Formats: sequence, structure tokens, C-alpha cells
Amino acid sequence: MVYKVIGMMSGSSLDGLDLAFVHFQEIAGKWNFELVKTAHYPFETSWKSKLERAHKLNAYDYLHLHSAFGHFLGRRVNEFIESNDLQFQVQLIVSHGHTVFHSPGKFMTAQLGEGASIAAETGINTVTDLRAMDVALGGQGAPIVPIGELLLFGLHKFYLNLGGIANLSCSLGENFVAFDICPANRILNLLAANVGLEYDDGGKIASSGRINQGLLGQLNLLEYYGDRYPKSLDNRFGTDVVYPLIRESGLDTADAMRTYVEHIVIQIMKQVAFLTASLNSDGESLLVTGGGAHNTFLMRRLEEELMPFGICVVVPDRQVVDFKEALIMAFIGVLRWREEANTIASVTGAKKGSIGGALWIGQA
Repeated sequence: MVYKVIGMMSGSSLDGLDLAFVHFQEIAGKWNFELVKTAHYPFETSWKSKLERAHKLNAYDYLHLHSAFGHFLGRRVNEFIESNDLQFQVQLIVSHGHTVFHSPGKFMTAQLGEGASIAAETGINTVTDLRAMDVALGGQGAPIVPIGELLLFGLHKFYLNLGGIANLSCSLGENFVAFDICPANRILNLLAANVGLEYDDGGKIASSGRINQGLLGQLNLLEYYGDRYPKSLDNRFGTDVVYPLIRESGLDTADAMRTYVEHIVIQIMKQVAFLTASLNSDGESLLVTGGGAHNTFLMRRLEEELMPFGICVVVPDRQVVDFKEALIMAFIGVLRWREEANTIASVTGAKKGSIGGALWIGQA
């Protein structure tokens, strides 16, 4: 059977909404996929502002936004279907939503974008709340993509996503582990905004700056980096802890960016070095996706630091780089529809793997 699914991802970098229409098929226990159509919808200024301030809303206004964003997502799906002539082809919609609160230590995670609203707008069965069951079982609920990396991209030892938050996955024998490393594009984009840009194209600004060792030392000593996995980051760690630290340093944008790029590279290198020591093998590969894979300066620094560990950095085709998360959201929804586990306990630290996701029936 071929599953025809739209996956949606609203990342922590607030750059917009990614949609991917994907065909999935399981043959003899192996999954394959075809990315049929993709689209990126940048957030309008009004929506970007609403999402940025969502954590400050009272309960009534938050729930109103939850519903409104769901209807917004549903209308975007309808637009995507119309523009790509996909009428009557989509069997399922899977929406990650936009994470506002994430406190797994308190058994709580919250993503904006009500599933009922999406199903009502589209008339298509919809899966949402993908992290909630894992968190309820004591897991981190994050990273969420490793199940897709394992079953769809299982040729590599390491998988690095450079999105709003950088996260790393690794196959350790029979166990698969993954965790958030540090804020990434969310901070770089905030710094780019200081000079009127949405992002630092190719890392050109960062490459022109100098590393400030004082700030770099402060960043590397933040408590989170000393914690062992499983672990995950709330978006506010970047906006409320990391970014103010950079602002207080008084550095110009180029030096701040150069320093933060170095911080990202150091934190990735530390974790890869630790995991490589556990593997006792050389010549492994690391698949890099997410918007940060287009930052040529960041990628060059990463390759330089990983070279001594015999790690080959692999960047797939642009469509996979940009839409891997939306693709995997779609896959997670397929597993939910089949009532099969779509989380990995060794990744999140939950009591057990689980079948995560709330199902909303859009078809009467």
C-alpha cells in the first residue's frame, strides 16, 4: 500500500512553514519514500510576531491563538493542494505545530496549531500533538525525527539537523540515541536581524568577524552543555539565555556571529567526539540537513573540526536538506495511523516506545 501524506513543520527559527507531500511504501519490512511536492511559506510579520509572543499570553488568549493557528495551517494546506493539483490525492495530514512550551521534567509540552481546526478546514484526517505521549511517559519528547532517520535514512552513523536548534542522532550498536545540542539558526537569524537581514547568506557576515574568546568561554560553560543525554531544549533557552548573553557582550554583529558559529561547531564536535569514542570505528558519515546546511562557512568549520575523527560530512540534495523534517512528520503520522510505535525510548528516555499523536477525523 502507498500512503499519500502531507507533512507540516513550523520550526523554532520562525522562518516559516514547510510542507511536503510524500508517498511512502513498506516492502518486506523496508520503507521507501518519494518527495512528490514541497513548498515553503514564509510567515507574515503579523504571524511571526504572534508566535514569538505566544508564551506571554494568558490561557484564554493562548487557546484562541491555538485555534486560529490551526485554521491558518488548514488554509495553507488547501492552498498547497490547489496550487499543486493534489485534489482527492491526500490521505492524511500530519502537523508538528509550533512549539511554545516544552518542559518534559514537568511532563508538559505544547505546540500551537489545533488539529481539529486543520481537519475542519481541509476535510482530511489529521494527526497532531506528536510529542505528548512520549513526554507523558517520562521522555524528553525530543528530538522527534530519529524514528524517520532510522527507518528512512539508515545508511549513516550520525545525523545532524541544523535548524533553529541543532540536534544530533547516532546509532550506538543496538541503541539509537539523539538529543538537542544547542540553539543554532534561531540565534544566527536574530543576529542577522540586527543589520536588517533575515539570515546570514552563506555565513558571509560571520566569516568576516573575529572570535571573542571571553564570550565564547561564557557560552561554552552554560549548564545545559554539561548534562548527559537524553536531553532537549526549550526554544526560550536561546532567546532568554543565550541571546541576552551575546547582546551584553557589546560585540558588533560580525564578531558576535563569528563567535556563535564557533560555539555551535565546538558543541557539535564535543558530542561527536564523545560518541565516536564509544563506537571504536573510523570512516563514519554524518548526514547534515536543515537550513544551516546552506551556511557554507559553518559547514566548512564543521568539516575542519570533524576531520581528525574520520567523520565524512554528507549533505544530501537540496529538497531533502530543506524538507527532511516535514517529510519525517508525514512518516510519523503514517506510523500513528498504522498504530505502530513512532518514538524510540533510547532517544527520549521514556519508559517505553509509544504510538504518539492525536487523530482528528476530517471526513464524515
